[in-house]
Amino acid sequence: MKEKRPLTEKTITVRWKRSVIGRPQDQRKTIQGLGFRRLHQTLVLPDRPAIRGMIQHVIHLVEVME
Repeated sequence: MKEKRPLTEKTITVRWKRSVIGRPQDQRKTIQGLGFRRLHQTLVLPDRPAIRGMIQHVIHLVEVME
């Protein structure tokens, strides 16, 4: 029998603050992988270790609003 996931998963709010112009390709791909499409966009993402790691990789480009 499968366990059900909790309906209220923890989330984290992130805003893209700085441009990726002149940044390495891996940082550009990380911003894209998080789901950002435009500068100053705010996303509500699931609070998971993988997402936290991606945010930590580009912490100088984003703002975390918990």
